[in-house]
Amino acid sequence: MKKIFVVLFLLLAVNLFAQQDTAAVKKVKYPVGYEAKIDAVYIEINDWKGREDIYYNPISSKPTPVVFNIHGGGWNHGEKETQGGFTPFFKLGFAVANIEYRLTGQATAPAAIEDVRAAILYVVKNAKELNIDPNKIVVMGGSAGGHLALMAGLLQNDNQFDGAYKKVKDYNIAAIIDKYGITDVWDWAYGKNITSKSATNWLGAKAKDSIFAKSVSPIYYVKKTSPPTFIVHGDADPVVPYQQSINLKKKFDEVGAVSQFTSVPGGVHGKFTKEQNDELTKSIDAFLKSINIPNN
Repeated sequence: MKKIFVVLFLLLAVNLFAQQDTAAVKKVKYPVGYEAKIDAVYIEINDWKGREDIYYNPISSKPTPVVFNIHGGGWNHGEKETQGGFTPFFKLGFAVANIEYRLTGQATAPAAIEDVRAAILYVVKNAKELNIDPNKIVVMGGSAGGHLALMAGLLQNDNQFDGAYKKVKDYNIAAIIDKYGITDVWDWAYGKNITSKSATNWLGAKAKDSIFAKSVSPIYYVKKTSPPTFIVHGDADPVVPYQQSINLKKKFDEVGAVSQFTSVPGGVHGKFTKEQNDELTKSIDAFLKSINIPNN
């Protein structure tokens, strides 16, 4: 009788966990005419396969722009299946690529940067098949995903983290959408505002190497020719210092690069009101239109 109870308990627990996992997954609804390439393998490293979900329009009369979405989670957790909210981009005629990357438990810095770059360049390499315009690439992410979007975009054609894709050319990262991303990894690890073990863990064996931390920090890659960048940050963020985005905007202004900074009053880390999110969507839409990226 005791064994039966244990088995039933385990079955119930498995079922509950399965329900929780299912609830966390966001099924992406894409427009009629679009196709989905789910779990496209963009790279294989030892026994790990880097995957991304690509929603594209094969029947568009001209190649479409594409936005790459990068999930957050302190580089140590998170998954692409929890991501959604792509409808505004579909309405603008974008393809969407939703990326996964190696987390800290699998590989420390700069692995996540290498993976995001590989995911982008895989699409560039297959742009014709996907009917995507490799000169209209937008990278977007929140928190650690914001950091990776900034790194991938600010690197532009710098191939130092590109590994197997070093020879891929003829593409342009046209814009970056940074949502409360980490801009200075060393500051997040040891700064006076907020410190995070996520940063030191991600730096791994090089956690005390300030020069290495600088090499994986977006703020040090900003230059006059950087892609136009939309920055948003809540001014009450308890996780990633609001000051990091202020410093990033200041850097853009100093070099004369195009950027827009939206401060969310009372906004905490990735938790804004519905009204604030609606305004943010409109602002991003207007920003992309102002730099002539959408097909519409």
